[in-house]
Amino acid sequence: MAVGFEDYGPDCDSMRITAFLDIPGQDNLAPLARLEKYAFSDNIFNRQIIARGLLDVFRDFSQNEEDYLTVMAIVVRLSEDTEPTVRTELMEQIPPIAIFLQESRPNFSTAFSEYLMPIVVRYLTDPNNQVRKASQDSLLILLEQRLVAQHDIENKVCPILLDLSAPDSDDEYKVEAVNIICKMASMVNKSTVEHLLLPRFCELCGDGKLFQVRKVCAANFGDICNAVGQEATEKNLIPKFFELCSDSVWGMRKACAECFMAVSYTISPEVRRSKLSPLFISLISDPCRWVRQAAFQSLGPFISTFANPSSAGLYIRDDGTLSIQPSSPCLTGSTENIMSSSSKEPMENKLGPLTEGPSANCTPSSEMPNSDAQEESSAISVDFAANQTVLSQSDNTDLFATEERKDCQINSYQGMNSRLQSAEDIFSTFLYWRPPLPDISQDLELLQCKTEVHEESCPVSEVLCNNCIASSEIKKVLQSLQEHMDDPDVQAQVQVLSAALRAAHLDSVNGYEMKKNEEVNGIHKADMPHLDQDLSTIKESTLSSLPSQGEVINPSAPTITQSIDSEEKQNGTHKVLEAEGHERHEDDKEEKSKLQDIIPQPLLDQYLSMTDPARAQTVDTEIAKHCAYSLPGVALTLGRQNWHCLKDTYETLASDVQWKVRRTLAFSIHELAVILGDQLTAADLVPIFNGFLKDLDEVRIGILKHLYDFLKLLHVDKRREYLYQLQEFVVTDNSRNWRFRYELAEQLILILELYNPNDVYDYLRHIALTLCSDKVSEVRWISFRLVVAILQKFYVNCANSLGLNFINELIMRFRHCSKWVGRQAFAFICQAVVEEECMPVDQFVEHLLPSLLSLASDPVPNVRVLLAKALKQTLLEKVYFRSVGNPHLEAVEETVLVLQTDRDQDVSFFATIKPKPNSIHITALEKQN
Repeated sequence: MAVGFEDYGPDCDSMRITAFLDIPGQDNLAPLARLEKYAFSDNIFNRQIIARGLLDVFRDFSQNEEDYLTVMAIVVRLSEDTEPTVRTELMEQIPPIAIFLQESRPNFSTAFSEYLMPIVVRYLTDPNNQVRKASQDSLLILLEQRLVAQHDIENKVCPILLDLSAPDSDDEYKVEAVNIICKMASMVNKSTVEHLLLPRFCELCGDGKLFQVRKVCAANFGDICNAVGQEATEKNLIPKFFELCSDSVWGMRKACAECFMAVSYTISPEVRRSKLSPLFISLISDPCRWVRQAAFQSLGPFISTFANPSSAGLYIRDDGTLSIQPSSPCLTGSTENIMSSSSKEPMENKLGPLTEGPSANCTPSSEMPNSDAQEESSAISVDFAANQTVLSQSDNTDLFATEERKDCQINSYQGMNSRLQSAEDIFSTFLYWRPPLPDISQDLELLQCKTEVHEESCPVSEVLCNNCIASSEIKKVLQSLQEHMDDPDVQAQVQVLSAALRAAHLDSVNGYEMKKNEEVNGIHKADMPHLDQDLSTIKESTLSSLPSQGEVINPSAPTITQSIDSEEKQNGTHKVLEAEGHERHEDDKEEKSKLQDIIPQPLLDQYLSMTDPARAQTVDTEIAKHCAYSLPGVALTLGRQNWHCLKDTYETLASDVQWKVRRTLAFSIHELAVILGDQLTAADLVPIFNGFLKDLDEVRIGILKHLYDFLKLLHVDKRREYLYQLQEFVVTDNSRNWRFRYELAEQLILILELYNPNDVYDYLRHIALTLCSDKVSEVRWISFRLVVAILQKFYVNCANSLGLNFINELIMRFRHCSKWVGRQAFAFICQAVVEEECMPVDQFVEHLLPSLLSLASDPVPNVRVLLAKALKQTLLEKVYFRSVGNPHLEAVEETVLVLQTDRDQDVSFFATIKPKPNSIHITALEKQN
């Protein structure tokens, strides 16, 4: 063994491993001969060293073609070594060798295909598990780096993988082969996967012998679908996916649930809705808890695959941020006025542009609070009391047909009215939120006319029956009007109905006295109490809501006079009916609010159920966190017009007892605000945001990190409400949590642009000065940058008086500070002011420069060091101070000369050293920007 071999161990990768080949006078052998000697030595360690240092060997001998081929022959012979560790070392070196040869050898592909590729393929069937693992890793690296030619993939790699994955192959080899097939699918071209690997993959998905093979197929199913494309996926893979989702082994079903989003992303929307959605519902209701857990974790991502930018009104930029879909000029022009006047005009006035004029494309539905339409690919949101209307061209046909039918209905209602209604009456606040109530006075006249005719020509029994029928019809109408008794139109119709009902009742009484027929008498008695109850109920409600109704309706004394017991019974009946009607109305409204047509309703129902406490017990204790994590994606999929489906769920998550759930929402509330728009954000997200402001620090940090992103989405008036609340971020649960205050300073630098100079001076200035006195130096240094930004804000907006007041405050607080840290901070602030050029130079030399130069006599060297840096590296590098004849140049140079002769070596060093070109003090914040 050569001298020094014992010094080369496993940790010697940083040195040249084969340096022993250059040691002169060892064996009187040439380097190549010495290499061959040790490559085939009886000592295993010698062969390991040669295999580990092959990259260095190629670097030394690749320039000469003959030496290069000799080394290749040695590698081939070394690959046949009987020791597994030597073969493993050799295989681990092949990827870096291939990368080096590709860069240095013109005929790399030929040599690689002839010498190295056969070694990689042969080691895939090596009897040693460690060698096979090394060869698999090397093959994937070579494929990822595009170092394997297409010819070698089709004729060398794929055939050996197909042999290893054959039904009669060894079980261990089969599992490894299918794993390689799945991983290399994304690294080779589509035709190779579809023609060579896809048939075998489909066959392996149904392997009944080994569940490990099926589990590997299920875990990588999404990658295969993405590699072969939509057509092959729907034709060949979806049936296999159904089989795996119904596999008897729960591990297969769990793996399918985990890759569901990747599979759904590949297929068409029709197949996704018709086939995958029911399949996913079956996984959610799986008897195995682990399968249900994985399904619920994938539910949000699966719902996000239904997203359609044209319906959501948003799109994702290349940098991953959300943005509003650009709108067409025509529609933008017709809606800008509405948006601009939304905060000034009442709702009745805002409805005018949508219904009048030739530019109105659609009429708001009088039956639904939200109407959906889209024009081209744009999405313009028009807010009516926090309810948004999205206009889209794809739904115009259906929308116009629906509106035409509604107009016909409205016209028919208008025809029955005794008076004509104007456009303002049709689209009043009351009529906008529910269907217009019909006027049935003419129908009552017809009923009375029919009653009179029948009284002349029919027997008394028929008259009584007709009266009963008329009374029952009137009662149905009265019951339908109970929910709208606060409307004057309803009250007027109730008056007419009350009179008609009493008339029918009196006719029935007269008929009963004239004809004492037993059957008719029984019917009449059964009907009488109900009629009295209805009459008294209507009377009480109308008298309470309309005091002048007594003048219009003057009922007879027997009808008005009731006993106390009868009144209590009638009042109880009225309350029961009113409660039942209100409950039904609330249930219908709640059920209706959860309906949408973007995604299958069962998926949304399952997602909304993730906040149910029972789910945490039967599925996963972290299920609420998964729901909160995927909520922005679900909201983006549904679009802002369907936010009402998620509003209750979001509020439930925001009040969850687990702080991790609230923290997740806090980190994503700014993205959700982009999705919902400013109106819905102000109505629904701002209260949640206010709650997070008072939460734990772990939750508040999510709000703080994106504070600027959220505030810039709010209206100016709403944004100003948070000026006073910003100082609450200075106080933390743990005073040692200095990163919280550091993040606050960084956010305040960005937030400055959202407020006017007066607000900055009154509110943000105090926060900045408080942070400048923090105990942690990192917080102080970033706060000094905040102070400079505030000063720049004043002078950019021509608020020179505020800037001068702030400068005087800085001089008093820092220049004349009793602690040297404050005086050092003043030097840093002045240096940063000059670097950023945040104020006019004449203002700087007048108000800040004299105080800065006076620090030359400071007793603390650290202060003088920073002064020397500020003068030498910043001030004297500016053109203004270097100009000849500058009256302030002499004072600055004199101060520098004094600092150059300072007794402290550091001070004199920084005052003497010449600044390097482009040497600017870059802070952490500047690096981030």
